[in-house]
Amino acid sequence: MTPLPGRTPGALLALFWLAAAVDLGSLLCGAELGHQIAKPLLMPLLAGYALTRGAPRPLTAALLLGWGGDVLLLSDADGTFLVGMASFAAGHVCYLALFGRRRTSPVLGALYAAVLVGTVVLLWPDLPADLRVPVAGYSLLLTAMAYRSSSLGPVAGLGGALFLLSDTLIATGVAEWPQLPVPDFWVMLTYIAAQYLLTAGALRAMYGERRTTV
Repeated sequence: MTPLPGRTPGALLALFWLAAAVDLGSLLCGAELGHQIAKPLLMPLLAGYALTRGAPRPLTAALLLGWGGDVLLLSDADGTFLVGMASFAAGHVCYLALFGRRRTSPVLGALYAAVLVGTVVLLWPDLPADLRVPVAGYSLLLTAMAYRSSSLGPVAGLGGALFLLSDTLIATGVAEWPQLPVPDFWVMLTYIAAQYLLTAGALRAMYGERRTTV
C-alpha cells in the first residue's frame, strides 16, 4: 500500500496518543469507564495510522488481532481470557510472518530462551492447572516474537521486549504473585509502548528497504 499524503497519518497518531493518555490516566485514577472506552480505540487507531503509512498486511493484521485480545480481556466472562490469549497469539504469528527470515543475534536468542525457561518454571506451580499448558505455549510464541522483532532494528526489538514484559506482568497477576501498585497501569503502559514501537520499527525498516532498492 502506498503511504497517504497530507495530515491523515499525523491525525490518527495524535488520536492514538490521546486515547493512550485517557486510558492510562483512567487506570491511575480508578476511572473504570474511561478505561473501558479508551482501550478498544487504541489498536484500531494505530492500525489506521499504519495503513496510511503503507503498512504491510501482517502488521495491520497483528494490530487488529491485538485489538481483539484487548476487547476480550475487558470482559470477566468465563473463557474470555483463553480466547483473548488466542487472539494475541495469532497476532504474534502475524508479527513472525512480518519479520520473515531476517537475521537475529544467536546470543540474544540464548538470552530470550533462558528468560522463557526461567519464567515458565517459576510461574508453573502458581498458575491455575487449566492455564499452565496454554500459558506455556503462549509464552513460547511470545518469546519467539520478541526475539525475532530485533531483526527489524532496535526500535522494533525494544517493542518486542516490552510486549514480553507486559504479558509477563499479566501472568504474574494470574499466578497471584505480589504486584506493583496499580498493576493494570503498568501492563497497559508497556503494552501501548510495545505495539507502537513494533509499528514504528516495522515502518522504518520498510521505508529503509524501499530507499535502498530505488
